[in-house]
Parts: sequence; structure tokens; C-alpha cells
Amino acid sequence: MIAAMGETLHFAGVAGSGMSALAQFHVARGGRATGSDRFFDRGEHGHIRRALEAAGVQIVPQDGSGLAGCDGLVVSTAVEETVPDVAAARRNGVPILHRSDLLARFVAAHRTIAITGTSGKSTVTAMTFEILAAAGLDPSVLSGAELPLLQARGLLGNAYAGSGELLVIEADESDGSVVKYLPWMGLVLNLHRDHKEPAELLTMFQEFRRNTRGPFAVSSDAELDSLGAGSIRFGIASPGMSGRSDRVPRTVVEAADVRLLAEGSFFRIESVAFDLPVPGLHNVFNAVASTTAALQAGVSLAHCAEGLRSFGGVARRFQSHGVARGIEVVDDFAHNPHKIEAALRTAQARGERVLAIFQPHGFGPTRFIRDELVDMLARTIRPTDVFWMLEIFYAGGTAQKNLSSRDIVRDLEERNVDARFAESRKALVEEIARSARTRDLILVMGARDPSLPGLCEEILDAVRATAS
Repeated sequence: MIAAMGETLHFAGVAGSGMSALAQFHVARGGRATGSDRFFDRGEHGHIRRALEAAGVQIVPQDGSGLAGCDGLVVSTAVEETVPDVAAARRNGVPILHRSDLLARFVAAHRTIAITGTSGKSTVTAMTFEILAAAGLDPSVLSGAELPLLQARGLLGNAYAGSGELLVIEADESDGSVVKYLPWMGLVLNLHRDHKEPAELLTMFQEFRRNTRGPFAVSSDAELDSLGAGSIRFGIASPGMSGRSDRVPRTVVEAADVRLLAEGSFFRIESVAFDLPVPGLHNVFNAVASTTAALQAGVSLAHCAEGLRSFGGVARRFQSHGVARGIEVVDDFAHNPHKIEAALRTAQARGERVLAIFQPHGFGPTRFIRDELVDMLARTIRPTDVFWMLEIFYAGGTAQKNLSSRDIVRDLEERNVDARFAESRKALVEEIARSARTRDLILVMGARDPSLPGLCEEILDAVRATAS
């Protein structure tokens, strides 16, 4: 067994969000970390490399040489057997540890709040962390996305090792690793068809509950009722319902009196008013979830509201890149039908017309969501909106490449959606800049491809340069 603390670990694919977070946290907790990534070898993602090096992670080529003197190799599901680091580890008898096993050891060593569900994990993790931090508890966090609050401190933004006993993490259901963790508190946000069928996901969430040592919270979604007995339930109250009395035990935490605004939201939990600086009904739900978690950690409801009042958001979660000629460009990590719908509806409430761009990731995942995606878009895209699709993002590995975004565009055209296939990014940027008009919102969506924020900047520059 590899010790999680004080040992030298090599991280293959260290540019990935989950891997980079673990490498930084391992160093912050007294260990030594080296890392490699094919992106770094190609000279890409220099800002991630610089941030990791500044955090004490030594970056080496991905040619197997980084295994020298290491106690173990850490890999994610995305790291193939053919990667030179993996081959060298097997050849030289170096133990190989999945990233979730290392995370499980960090979870066991802290009073951990583990957040799972098919949507919203990164945002709720960030919100919970910021509430606890504002309450003076100096918590730790391991996130799948960057927090601007941490980036402002010069960090990469997806990991922080605090002096307090609390650790907030995302517990990933997509690869089944959620069942490996033994947290102090568990929280389940939702259950949608994503990566796996709902029945399989529910079985994992049930095991996750059995593994939780303390309080357990479940959203009020009917799909999760089987997890609800003895759990704290949370969600958004039905329209017209008032907030609950302070004297009612908090076995139910609900937002009431919800008012959605273009730039944020207002709601109440019990008698306490919350002003949330991020838009969308889904973020009201996320705020209720994070408040539920913080309440169990001993934070007062008033301090929860105060902590969320200045919430800095999460990178690539409806993140605005700016406005030019009255046209806003927004970046979002949305990649499954539920998340894409939430992003589109938030954009529709903010712009008169939405020019949406979506890049699916992975051929298998895209096949899995194809029919549900088309159905959702057919009922969500307005006649005035336009929906572009970039070709499926391929990160490497083995895959059946027998599907194209063109196929999905044809499906949408048959449903009378104004859907278009982008032949290239260059052509897309030119077309968007030429057709965008004042009060439009340009929404870029997709996961895994770290170049998408750069696409947002290209679009914003092109809009700015195009004559009105």
C-alpha cells in the first residue's frame, strides 16, 4: 500500500482537473509529487504547468523517466495502459494507484463533506467551501473546477489545504469511484441519466450512504426518495409556500420566495434572506444544497447567507468573458442534457437571443446522450435562437468513431431547430461575429477540452472587431 502522506508520488496526466488537484494537495500535506502530461510535452496549457510548478509539483516528460525514485504512480481512468509512465511502472514493479484511491485516503484523514450527483457537484463544492471559509473554519477543498477565490491568491484554483479539520470534495459517480469514500457527511444532489443508467447510479448512491459516517443529505427529487428515510432533505419549495419557522427542526431545508434576476437571485431559507450573485434557478438549488452541508458543520443560517453573498463563482460555470457591442460571451461546462438545458434557460433569461455553441466530448458519451439531447434541445431552443455544434472532442484512447456532430445536427433539423454544424472554429468565429447583434448572448458549452475558454476569447475579440 502506498502511503498518502509523506511519500513521493508520480501523477500521469497531471494537467487534468482531478489529477492536478490531488498533486497539489499531496505536496501541501507534506508529500513530494512529480507529474507528466502529453499536453505539456506538446507545449500546451502552459498556465497549468506554471501553477503546478509554483505549488511544488515537479513536471517531467511523459516518457517513463518520472518513475525513478517514486513510491507509486497515480493514474485516472483516462490514462491508458499504453502511456509510457504506466508501461514503465508495470515493468519496474512500481505500485499503481487510481486517483480515487488516493482521494479516499485524504477523505478518511479529514472530517470530509463529500458531494455527489449527476449535476452541480463543482458549484456546490465551491459554495460549501466559501461558506465554511467565510465562517473562519479554514477548510480544505478538492474540486474538479477552478475557484476564482483561490485563483485570486495565486493558486491554480482547484485545491487548497487549510488548517481546519474540514475537507470538501466532489465524489464522482461517472467512474463509480463514489463508492470508495468514507466521508463524515454525504450529500446527493440529483439523479439524471449521464454516463450510466439511473438504476446503476442509484445503487452506487445507496452504497455511498452506507459508507457515510455522519449526517446524510438528499435533494427532494422524487428519484432519490429511496435514500430519504432518516436523511436531511433539501430543495426549492413549491410556489406560494412560505419559509419554514426557525423552530422547525432542519430535517428539511428549502428555498422559498425565489426571485430570479438576470445577474443573480433572491430567496429565503426560513426567515433568512439570501442574495446570490450568480444567476439561474439551478444555482438557487445549489445554494440550498451548500447551506444544508454548512449547517451540519455548525455554521449558522445567517453566516451561510453571508458567505454566499460574495460567492465568486466557479470557472466555466456560466462564466462571463465580457461584453462587446452589447453582446455578452459566456462559457459553461455543460455537457449533458440536464446541464445544457439549465445553461440555455439561464442564458435565455439574460439575452434577447441566444447563439449557443456546443462541443460534445467522447464518442461513447455522445452516443449515450444523443436521443435525450435532441429531445431536450427541441423543446428548449427558441425559434429566435441558433444552436451550433462543433465536432466531437476526442481526447485519445480507443473509441468507435462512427458518430459525428453532423448526425445530431440533422436530428435537430428534423425537429425544426435552427441547428448548424461548424466546419471549423475559424469559420464559426467569423460567422458568429458577423451575425451577432446587440443584446445577444453567445453561450459556449462543452467539457474536457481546456481550449474552450480560449474560444470564448476569440469570439469576444472578433465581436469587438466587427463593425456594428
